[in-house]
This record gives sequence, structure tokens and C-alpha cells, in this order.
Amino acid sequence: MPTLSDVAKVANVSKMTVSRVINHPEQVTEELRELVYAAMTELDYRPNKVAKALAQNRTLVVKVMILEELDTTEPYYMNLLIGIANELNNNHYALQLVTPYSNDRTECDGFIIMGMREEDYAWIAEIDKPVVLFGENDYGFSYVDSDNIEGTRKATSYAIANGYSKIVFIGIDVDARFERSREQGYLEAMSETTLQTEIIRFGNHSTLSRNFIRENLAHYPKDTCFVCSSDRLAIGVTTGIRQAGMRAPEDYGVIGFDGVFLDQISEPKLTTIKQDVYKMGESCAAVLLEKINHPDKEIENIAFSPQLVIRNSTRVINK
Repeated sequence: MPTLSDVAKVANVSKMTVSRVINHPEQVTEELRELVYAAMTELDYRPNKVAKALAQNRTLVVKVMILEELDTTEPYYMNLLIGIANELNNNHYALQLVTPYSNDRTECDGFIIMGMREEDYAWIAEIDKPVVLFGENDYGFSYVDSDNIEGTRKATSYAIANGYSKIVFIGIDVDARFERSREQGYLEAMSETTLQTEIIRFGNHSTLSRNFIRENLAHYPKDTCFVCSSDRLAIGVTTGIRQAGMRAPEDYGVIGFDGVFLDQISEPKLTTIKQDVYKMGESCAAVLLEKINHPDKEIENIAFSPQLVIRNSTRVINK
């Protein structure tokens, strides 16, 4: 296996010069860089990633922090973490999952943070490492998310096109930008019709939406479609419809948002807005690594286009 000394001999330069080309190429002239790169190619020399990291004062560790309650029945964050881990692994980085109460915010090269709320801004802003958020934000951090406006606009437009006489938005009762965006998508689509809007908000628990629908379904005419801000809320709606003695999609329509797992085990299977959570995880890691390697890079925000997946909780209404 070729060594750094071998490269230096072939390039006819010192080992120090080879080291600088590998670790700090900006400190070396273009002519010397080309000599060293040519020697590395000839010898098929691959720099030791750990040694390079030490030379650059890197740890090759990224810390991931989840600030919201996890649902053990839904693999949403597991899919996200797998995407992050695979992208980090491809770039010789390790992932370290930490809690928000961890006092050690050093010993890493950057952070990926999920579930940030307004009250978290102050302490996150004090982190002196590159930070990428999973989820839209208004605070100037780079983020990766779905295009939430597009998602609920697609869902609502689909319900409109299918002839539903009333369309209700069931939102998550949280003051967060992603939720405001989902409400905006609903309102934008509804503004193109003469239908009245109605927005109801709950905590993101199926029991809350289930109980409301079971107790209040009589106030909603048949052929009402409930556009929900999560599959969890949508499952609660379908259960509430059934417990009220009605059926989806025969009597009412239901559309979810997430498309990770719950949509496939519900009865009926949910029409939903599917997010590519694995790809978003990969992107979180890629954006953070770019910030680590280029600290002066401008803020980068990426919004993935979600997909409408049509299943059995909606139908075309006879007009």
C-alpha cells in the first residue's frame, strides 16, 4: 500500500508539501497541487480520512437531536435517521444521537436538529457549530423539509376535483411553520372554489380527532372530505366515522399527510400525501456536510415535492 512518503518521492516534493496538498490545498500553489495529485493518481494513493480529519481539527462526528416526542408505532424518524446515517457513512462520518439535555455540545463537527419550536431558538442560536434543521423555520437556519404548501394544496385540489361538497382541514395544534404552510396550502386551493373553509386543530393524537368526529359527525353532511395534517389524525377521523355508524369512503372522504407507515395499516387504507422521508434524511446530512466543508456557504433550504397517493379512503362523487 503506497504511503505519503512514496507520493513525495514520485512528485519530487517534501512530505510536508504532500500533507499540505491533502489537508490545506489552498496553501499550496496550483503547480505543486497538480504534481502531488498526479503522483497520488499514479500510485492509487488514498489519504487516511481520520488523519486528515485530525489535521483539520475535525471529529468526523455529527450529532442528531430530536426535540419532540417520538411515536413508537410509526417509523417516521427511523426512516429519517437511516437516510442521515447512510449519507454520513458514505462520507466517513459517524452519527451520534443525543438528547436536548445533553450538556456536551462540542466533540462534533455539526448538528442536525428535528422538531424545533420557537422556544428552542435561543439555545440553538448559541451553538457554535454548523446546524441544519429538519423542518421549515423562520429563524435563518438551513433546513430540509417537504413542500408543505404544495402537499395540502394537492390533497385539497384532489378533494375538490372529486366533487366533495364540503372540505374540512384537520390541523395539528402547534405554532410551527410547517403547520402554517399546510394550512396555507388548504386555503390556497379552497380560494379557487365557492366552498366555505373550516379549520379544526388538535394535538397530533388520533384519539383527539377520533373523539371529535364521533361526537360531531352529524354536523357534517355526507360527502364531506376531511383533509388532515398527518396520517395519525386521519386514522382518528376514519375511526370516528366508523364509530358514528358511517363509512369511509362511501359516506365521507379522508386524506392524510406523511405516507410512511400508518397510511398502509389503516382501515380503509388512506389516501395520503407521501413524503420521501429517507431522501430528506440523506439531504439533511448532505447539506450539513457542505456547511462543514464550506463554512461561509450561504443558507441552503431544500423542499421536496410530496406525492399524492390515492387509496381507499376517498372516492369520486357522482355529480
